[in-house]
Amino acid sequence: MDKTKNNEFLIMHVVGARPNFMKIAPLIRAIEKHNQKSYPKLRQILVHTGQHYDEKMSALFFDHLGLPRPDIDLGVGSASHAVQTAEIMKRFEKVLLEHRPDAIIVVGDVNSTIACALVAAKIEYTNHHRRKPLIVHVEAGLRSFDRTMPEEINRLLTDQISDLLFITEESAKENLLREGITEEKIFFVGNVMIDTLLHHLEKAQQSDILEKLGLKEKQYALLTLHRPSNVDRKETFLQILEALEEISREIPIIFPIHPRTQQRVKSFGLERFFSGFLGGRNDSQIRTIEPLGYLDFLKLMSLARLVLTDSGGIQEETTVLGIPCITIRENTERPVTIKEGSNTLVGTNKGKIIAAAQAVLNGAFTKRKIPPLWDGRAAERIVPVLAQKLLEDRPR
Repeated sequence: MDKTKNNEFLIMHVVGARPNFMKIAPLIRAIEKHNQKSYPKLRQILVHTGQHYDEKMSALFFDHLGLPRPDIDLGVGSASHAVQTAEIMKRFEKVLLEHRPDAIIVVGDVNSTIACALVAAKIEYTNHHRRKPLIVHVEAGLRSFDRTMPEEINRLLTDQISDLLFITEESAKENLLREGITEEKIFFVGNVMIDTLLHHLEKAQQSDILEKLGLKEKQYALLTLHRPSNVDRKETFLQILEALEEISREIPIIFPIHPRTQQRVKSFGLERFFSGFLGGRNDSQIRTIEPLGYLDFLKLMSLARLVLTDSGGIQEETTVLGIPCITIRENTERPVTIKEGSNTLVGTNKGKIIAAAQAVLNGAFTKRKIPPLWDGRAAERIVPVLAQKLLEDRPR
């Protein structure tokens, strides 16, 4: 194939929140690898909307994941869903019209995902071989079937306006077909989050985070908690904390605490449940620590006795690591982690949370299998499909 201008396309990656960084990193690497030996050439631009802007939580992730610094930072920051989404759309439209990419890649289900996809769906280029960019959604088709979750709305809408939908598990295909998405748009490629985990796992083991925290392998539990449904209502948050306090009598709990959760702890006056920098008493076995970089967190997760979380990505990562995961939510958009992986869904009921944790601590956990195609090569499967689609759509 001739190396001509028609065989070069511009790809624009969009990130907005930390889980996006982990999903985009393997795609950037896979495209760089593709460009070394294959056509068409895919030039890359990385756009950070600034949806998550905390330096400790964002800059560390770029460094640890080996991501290039963003070419464009929209600097949106925090706001209500409506204001944040609108501001991203306003600023992203200017970027699209200036650079006129051939494709935009959006990942996951944050506000940046739907905002940028929606702008791309309605844009009109002039003096360009494409009328609008190809919209590529990575991690498509996941459904919690709970439309009170903002992420569920983002997932549904993004999938409806995307041109290529790359899925992590077979249930996602069933969801998309049921919603009227044509089968030729859907590609089962595996999980880019797992690409990142497997790529960095060996390096993460060099972290000295356990020594810094005075911990020993399998002698602690790891906690993450940040979803509004769990931490924005005092009654729900209190019930969860009472359960965690009971569990911590048997095993200490390490809690890298999210900024929004820190705010809720202070506003609700719940410091008494914790020790550490946010704690109200020294004898609590729920120990708060500052948010961690990716490698430190991966090391801590990989050697935990169990993980308690309300995060979607952690359900997937613990499944691959074989670590028991107790998900403090009423639903999950990642059913394969329950069906085949190490995840147990318990809701927010105090008794159910305690019972699930005690079962793990009493040895009632059997390591299960890793889901199909969660092998670290999802991004390598995505890039050829994207390149072929761009070639098919180019002007003749």
